[in-house]
Amino acid sequence: MMDNVSKATLGLEARRLRKPANPEIMCNPVLQAKIMNEAGVELNVLPGLCVAHDTLAVRFLEAPTHVLAVKDRMPGNNPLAALRSSCSNYLKTPV
Repeated sequence: MMDNVSKATLGLEARRLRKPANPEIMCNPVLQAKIMNEAGVELNVLPGLCVAHDTLAVRFLEAPTHVLAVKDRMPGNNPLAALRSSCSNYLKTPV
């Protein structure tokens, strides 16, 4: 099973892609949820998917689910970047 799909397989025109020279991948939160269900996951923690993808994943996941962070463009679509880099970027002396 694939949990992501190339946009090219969907027949999208190059002008619709952000970087036509590089392959662009779309995630598949419904299939990812089904994979987690089949694996018997007892608790899901979503570490910052897109809001719509969070919604789809939560809808199809069978186990309790918690959204840890919501994706935001400000940190470059990396919602946990501030947490990972807090010792180096935001403090004068590392903790």
